[in-house]
Parts: sequence; structure tokens; C-alpha cells
Amino acid sequence: MSRHIIYIINPISGTRTKKDLQQLIEKKTTEAGIAFQIFPSVARGDYSFLYPIIREQAITDVVIAGGDGTVSQVVNSLMDCDVNFGIIPCGSGNGLAYAARISKQPVKALEIIFNGKPSAIDGFTINEHFACMLSGIGFDAKVAHEFAHQPERGLKTYASLVTKNFFSAAPYQFTIESNGLTFSTEAYFINIANSNQFGNNFTIAPKALLADGLLDIVIAKKTTKPMLLFNLLRQILAGKLQKAENSLDHPVIYFQTEKISIKNHDQAPFHIDGDPAETPVVVNATIKKKCFRLIQPLQAP
Repeated sequence: MSRHIIYIINPISGTRTKKDLQQLIEKKTTEAGIAFQIFPSVARGDYSFLYPIIREQAITDVVIAGGDGTVSQVVNSLMDCDVNFGIIPCGSGNGLAYAARISKQPVKALEIIFNGKPSAIDGFTINEHFACMLSGIGFDAKVAHEFAHQPERGLKTYASLVTKNFFSAAPYQFTIESNGLTFSTEAYFINIANSNQFGNNFTIAPKALLADGLLDIVIAKKTTKPMLLFNLLRQILAGKLQKAENSLDHPVIYFQTEKISIKNHDQAPFHIDGDPAETPVVVNATIKKKCFRLIQPLQAP
């Protein structure tokens, strides 16, 4: 079957000039002999207007040039369509793309789209919203909220906000229910991960796999700031998963589950795939197994 691609380009994600990117997409896709159309991303995140185009024009692939938030919005809208999804990473973190070994270089990302292999991966629902990569409550969400209001995007801006917030960060009170266990703790943040990282190749959940049918939960408990860094680095390097009940006394709790409920007693801030979200009283997350097909490299680069 001949391919027909819809490209969706987020004009404000990351720092790359999108005019140059669009010209590259047009040139390379034409050279590959593949029919295509290009649409800008939409702020409201609803891509249902593409349903009749996908159906009537036999679209085979939807490729997102944007960050994790844009990828989640597009996949959420279109995953019930019989299409493969591709990514040209253009965001500030690109956690899903990095986890899937998709190059941040547009030419190489396009090569993967043209020659890679689609395979089914997981997503998850979090308070009835869809997520494909990682959601967080607490410290990293506070950074995400501030980052969204910055006039300049990119890693430098994000790193600056992380540094600023790290020294002023305070722990929050949470109650967690998962795997038949309920416990309370003070923590700087809780991450609910399908991908193994925040983005920019910074690993946070080293055992997370995109298609294992499980969520990885990382809870950074209250401790001194130097010990927090030490414990996170040790956790990342060791990557040691445990049952939650066996790690409650550890400075970093790391376990896997199919679903989790978190009571957010102190109204800690919240993000979904790096995009700021309204602060919830309760966070409920459930894995959505192999819910969409992502085009990935045939082998590690």
C-alpha cells in the first residue's frame, strides 16, 4: 500500500526555525516519492477535524513535529484511526522521542519515518487526560509551569529554572494507593512515567519501557538538598526496582504498577507530558496498553 503522510508542525515548540523545517520536510518527502500534507498544530489540541481527511484520502501516517505535549494531543485525538505515528522532535525535552531512539536531527528523524518500523507502545490516562511520556506532581511541575511563561524556550532556560527552584523547593504531603498498598509520605515530587526520562537524555525511571504494560513510579522523599541529588543519581545509576512496601523507608521509592491514585494534600503543581495542568486534589493514572503505533528505528543508531 502506498503511503500518504499528514505532517503536523507546532510553530512555537522548542527553538528551531519552523520555516526551514517545513522546507526540509517538503523536499525530503517529495524525494522519497511519498504523498503528504502539512497542517499547523492547534492550540486547543483537538485534531478531530482530520478524521474525514484520514478516511477519504487513505492517510497512512501522522507525523508530529513538536514536543511531548503536542505528540500527546495528536495521538489522543487520532489513535482510534488506523494510522502510524511518527515524531520529528522539536520540543524542549523530547522525552518520548529519546526513549524511542528517534534522533533530534530532522534529517535523521525523517529517515526513521521513511524507513523505520511501526510498533505498538503504551500510553496512559491521568485524570481522564491522555499522556504518552511522563507526568509529575511537585518540583518538576512547578518548573514546567514557570517554563511555559518564559519568552525564550530551550534547554538553557529550562536548566536555569530547575536550578532556581531546586534551592527553594519544599516537600509536599501525599497519600498513595497502588498495588493493594496505601501509604503517606512527604516528597519533593512524584513522577508517573511511561518513558524512562524527563527529556534531553536525563533519565529518571531507568527501568521504564514503552511497551511493557506498566507505569514506573518515582517518589523523591523529603531529605536535605545535597542528599536529594545524591539519592536521585544513585537511583538512576542503580535502576533498582522494588515492591513499594519494601522501599517505603528508602529516600527514593521506585516501583511499577498498572494504576495509581495519589491524594495531593498540599495542592502541589501538576504537569502532563511537560505541559502545565490544573492542580488536582486527587491524581488517578492507569496504563493504556499498546494503544498506538509509533514509527521507530529498525535498530539502535
